[in-house]
Formats: sequence, C-alpha cells, structure tokens
Amino acid sequence: MFKELLPIGTVVTLQGGIRKIMIIGVKITTNDNPEVIYDYIGVLYPEGFIGDDGNFMFNHSAINDIIFKGYNNPERENWIDYLDKTFTEDGKLKEEQNLSAE
Repeated sequence: MFKELLPIGTVVTLQGGIRKIMIIGVKITTNDNPEVIYDYIGVLYPEGFIGDDGNFMFNHSAINDIIFKGYNNPERENWIDYLDKTFTEDGKLKEEQNLSAE
C-alpha cells in the first residue's frame, strides 16, 4: 500500500489541473480534519512553498501524469518498508487495529 507512494520531489499534474505540483510530503492530515489522511501534500512548481494557502493535499488516484520522479535510495525504501509494516491503509497503527478486534 505504501510502496506506490511517489518520492518527495516528484512533479505531477493532477486530473483536471493545468499547473504542475511538486510533492513535498506523504501521508498528511490536517488540523481541521485529522481523521482524513491524504497520500501527498504538494506545492506549485516552480514557485515552491509560498505559505499554507498554497499547499495542495491529494491522493495518488488524483494524479494525471508524472512529469519528473523524485529521488529514491535505500534510506527511502527502508522508510517505506517501515510504514508498510507499522501502519494500516487508513493510517492506524497495526497494533491498535489488532487490539480493537479483540
């Protein structure tokens, strides 16, 4: 589930979008709606971060095209493996899910 996540620095266009978005974070939530977890947070490319109002949260399914794929290395791959082993798809700790099922 986490293996499909694109690396930070990836530049994409979104469905129905015109501008390019650069991914700056993964598995993001908001203070207003903490139970909803987005796959990515991005900023306009080439402007970059221009304030919180310029952030875009979106899911992998909203990506129309990958313009440039960001940097990947063993460190990132280990981090993705950790996410896969530790969290469920909805962002809960796998231990919590097992406890609530009992």
